[in-house]
Amino acid sequence: MKPFRIAIDGPAGAGKSTIAKLIAKELGIDYIDTGAMYRAIALKLFRTGTDYNDPEALAELLATTDVDYTGGSVYLDGECVDGLIRTQEVSEMASASSAVQAVRDKLVALQQAMGERKSLVMDGRDIGTKVFPDAEIKFYVTASSRVRAKRRAEDMKAAGQPCDVDQIQKEIEARDYRDSHRANSPLTQLPEAVVIDTSRRGIKSTIELALKAIREKGYVKE
Repeated sequence: MKPFRIAIDGPAGAGKSTIAKLIAKELGIDYIDTGAMYRAIALKLFRTGTDYNDPEALAELLATTDVDYTGGSVYLDGECVDGLIRTQEVSEMASASSAVQAVRDKLVALQQAMGERKSLVMDGRDIGTKVFPDAEIKFYVTASSRVRAKRRAEDMKAAGQPCDVDQIQKEIEARDYRDSHRANSPLTQLPEAVVIDTSRRGIKSTIELALKAIREKGYVKE
């Protein structure tokens, strides 16, 4: 069967990554962690001391950089860097460099190339609109801001961090607004996307619904 792409978009905290990983596992295809790919670029910037604000230096680095994600691991120029991209230094570099358009363009091109050679699941804010506008299957995963705030608060409590659900909800709503109104690749609910609201739906039910939609398109058998 020709490779097929599953694009999952939606606001922060709706459960996109969890759903994407489980769908990939059920179908036996790759889940692409786009965040890890940005971290890999950040690692190379950190290693080489390249200034991402220097267009010429950045262009030279990106021209000789390959990032791949396969089998649950991220590879930078052929080197598995799973254990190297989770440091504080790399996290800070990734946070800053991922906003640079040249970096985003490079990774979008690499992600699109992956979709040409293998079936995959990818989640984010602009997967169905920019990375794979021609994806065979598109989902828009969402949940109410209150539900997402409660989930975030539970995670913070489990980690022993203080939290205020009302404040978290305000921050989530502010982020939703920024994501949906940004000039470059705003978060958009496409008319062709299958909408899954996880506000009152458990993970098992959510995955069953997603797999049903995929089966209906003929990409997986009962």
